[in-house]
Amino acid sequence: MSPRRGDGRLVLGFLLLFALHFYVRPRVFDGRAAPDFLLCALMLIAVRSRPGWAAVAGFLVGIASDVLTPAAFGAGALAHTVVAYIAAWGRAVFFPDNLVVNAGLFAGGVWLRNAIVLLASGTPSSQLSSALLVWAPLQALTTALAGLILLLMFRDWFAIRIEA
Repeated sequence: MSPRRGDGRLVLGFLLLFALHFYVRPRVFDGRAAPDFLLCALMLIAVRSRPGWAAVAGFLVGIASDVLTPAAFGAGALAHTVVAYIAAWGRAVFFPDNLVVNAGLFAGGVWLRNAIVLLASGTPSSQLSSALLVWAPLQALTTALAGLILLLMFRDWFAIRIEA
């Protein structure tokens, strides 16, 4: 398999998202409603790959995020794996190059990931309702907005290339 034209820009775009998540996000955003650039990168990978490879990428991203939150180790890996698999499977239903679809993908992925992490980590029911009904939608909204801004700025980098 030969490298395709534009793959370097795509890798650079994903490295930019990782840098935004681990370097810029903790310094600029404060709180539980901060955008999740790592999940944006995972969603962009998932819609460009088959469900099996997307699940592997989700597992690796989940393990990387679990290392930073060892209290519920494994919950993030499970959540990211499920979300990436569903996103890759859903590309057959939705055309992922539409900005509105991408915003919905980012928002839905964040909310579903947060729900799975909260349920798998055994969050008490008193905290579960506020986390699922207040904080998860706020983070989903900020992530969708940040993802849309990045897609508009770097649209050529993240464009889906269909090859025969």
